[in-house]
Amino acid sequence: MLDPQGLYEWEPKGLAAVDMALAQDSAGLVMLYHFDGYIDAGETGEQIVDNLLDSLPHQVVARFDHDRLVDYRARRPLLTFRRDRWSGYETPSIDVRLVQDATGAPFLLLSGPEPDVEWERFAAAVRQIVERLGVRLSVNFHGIPMGVPHTRPVGLTPHGNRTDLMPGHRSPFDEAQVPGSAEALIEYRLMEAGHDVLGVAAHVPHYVARSAYPDAALTAVEAITAATGLVLPGIAHSLRTQAQRTQTEIERQIGEGDEELVALVQGLEHQYDAMAGAETRGSLVAEPVDLPSADEIGREFERFLAEREGDA
Repeated sequence: MLDPQGLYEWEPKGLAAVDMALAQDSAGLVMLYHFDGYIDAGETGEQIVDNLLDSLPHQVVARFDHDRLVDYRARRPLLTFRRDRWSGYETPSIDVRLVQDATGAPFLLLSGPEPDVEWERFAAAVRQIVERLGVRLSVNFHGIPMGVPHTRPVGLTPHGNRTDLMPGHRSPFDEAQVPGSAEALIEYRLMEAGHDVLGVAAHVPHYVARSAYPDAALTAVEAITAATGLVLPGIAHSLRTQAQRTQTEIERQIGEGDEELVALVQGLEHQYDAMAGAETRGSLVAEPVDLPSADEIGREFERFLAEREGDA
């Protein structure tokens, strides 16, 4: 494998700012990380990153070589054409930034498009950065589609070697093989190297997984702040406001739907409540309920929305 350091360059001013922060607090920094392009139900991770960068002061510490890591033909960057010439280009960027929370406390954010190639080298580069910048805890976050109703609280699945930082949450999975991601590989390699990592997966209702679902982002942010001590009230407030609007819109659309659609959502509510009741009683198995699958609900909801668009 080629030298991982060839994939990134330090930004001198940003690196100096991190060193200054470490000199004031030797406990180390938290690093949040998320990449666009893979499954992120409800745009959970994307919403969190956007809110962090839009509302908090930040500066670049390290820049990755996007020209080496991004397959432009798979995800073509946007160019702007005005009258008779190209006037703008949205350059992809995979950066590590130093961010300040509401109290001025520093933390790191690694974000950008998911690399298409050289994952192992990229993961090794992230490990170098984690060790150079004195990262004490790395936290990733995303949404996963689940057969749950939008009318119930968003569930969370913690993963990594610091799931103790999210007490009261446990994984509903036993064992599964799924397509890999750069985000997951970094978690795996950092744990192998003895670094602390926490992953936060928010459960997004299957039938709204392709749209922004602020409830999931809000729940993930609250879990992250509880686990790390970061103070992000502005982001939580913004997501809470967006979540209320989204819930209102979902209820309006369902209220205008047919009886079959309503029955499907109610079926998920019964399943959720049955499982919650089983956990309260200490039972591992809920009473059997005849329910539609998540795929059936998703297809029905998509059919409903398509019919609405056709009538518009």
